[in-house]
Amino acid sequence: MLLDRGAQVLVGLGIVAILARSLGTDGFAAYQYAQSVVFICASVALICGGEVVVPRLIAQPDPAAQHRLLAHVFRLRWWGACIGYVLVGVFLLASSHAGPSWAPALILGFAILLREPSGVVIAWMQAHTRNWPGVSVNLASLMLKAVAVAALAWAGVHAPSAYAGAVLAEALLTAALLALYYRRRMPHRCAAYDGALTRQLFHDGALFWMSFMLMMAARRVDQLLLRPHVPTAEFAAYAATIQIVENFTAVATILAGGIAPLYVYARGDARIAIRHVLRLTVFMTALGVVGASALIAMAPWIVHWLYGAAFADATSLLQLVLMVSPLVFADVGLTVLAAHLRRPRWIAIKWGIACVATIAVDWFAIPRFGAHGAILGYAVASAITVLTGLCLWVVAWRSAR
Repeated sequence: MLLDRGAQVLVGLGIVAILARSLGTDGFAAYQYAQSVVFICASVALICGGEVVVPRLIAQPDPAAQHRLLAHVFRLRWWGACIGYVLVGVFLLASSHAGPSWAPALILGFAILLREPSGVVIAWMQAHTRNWPGVSVNLASLMLKAVAVAALAWAGVHAPSAYAGAVLAEALLTAALLALYYRRRMPHRCAAYDGALTRQLFHDGALFWMSFMLMMAARRVDQLLLRPHVPTAEFAAYAATIQIVENFTAVATILAGGIAPLYVYARGDARIAIRHVLRLTVFMTALGVVGASALIAMAPWIVHWLYGAAFADATSLLQLVLMVSPLVFADVGLTVLAAHLRRPRWIAIKWGIACVATIAVDWFAIPRFGAHGAILGYAVASAITVLTGLCLWVVAWRSAR
């Protein structure tokens, strides 16, 4: 799984660089705006995620019962994906700046119908501790996307919709391989619809679902609010900056996923686990500071090497966002506590506050300061997630006495 995440980060950064150089500032801005719209709307399809499905699968080892459960989860996600795709179209209709983003958004949005429903197979693999098949599928699909993007760039293609098609090809291959793997190893009996089970799954997954939607909105709403207020080149520079920082902060998630199971989750004593969460947070924050400092020093070279001279304005923006990025590392460390104590309400509260804060600050700051206003919103939201996480840590520490 760490191999999968690491490959996604490295290859994703390379693909973004190719997109920026091939599309230019105008095309890259249109593509990133479309991607942000799809990113937010895709969260609607995340109903009943692995947090709900995996424990139920482990508690029901019978293959027929697991197949019945997965069929109902698939239906929920499918309907969620359909709603998400409709929301993409509704937002594009309502936006006066979505003209160049229509085609890539509708193509990228179609991947929602494939990626999220087929994710039930990944949850099934995790319940059986079969992570390697899922990693293999992801790596194969990732290589297809990378090759397709590189081929389009080599051929001199400059249409954002063509590169969106490469992303869709990745989703198609992933869904096909997961379906093939599942059909070869599980019964194919048609599971009769059970309304009570569907309602129960929806109820149990609603809190996690809300958390995911709030988190994804908090991470992308800044670009939707920024686009109407700044020139295309400035928006493209900001979007390029966020792509680099998101790939950098993804390291925090990878590290937490590798360290937390043994260092936190395996601790039987609650106070020891809570203390280890604080130590992990300090370590993650320090690592974020060191990494951000190095990237700030190399920012001019990084921007020039990845994006070219057309994105030179992204250098100063990148340096500013990198100053804030250690807060993301701290937040990831603190979030381990909520996962360990199984408190999804904490995560929902945190991202709800962060999302409201992002919108409020951006609404005020972006019309006045442009991309710098969006960075201010990013900084305030990041600080709020850390402060909220620290407050919840104190509550957990006092409760464990």
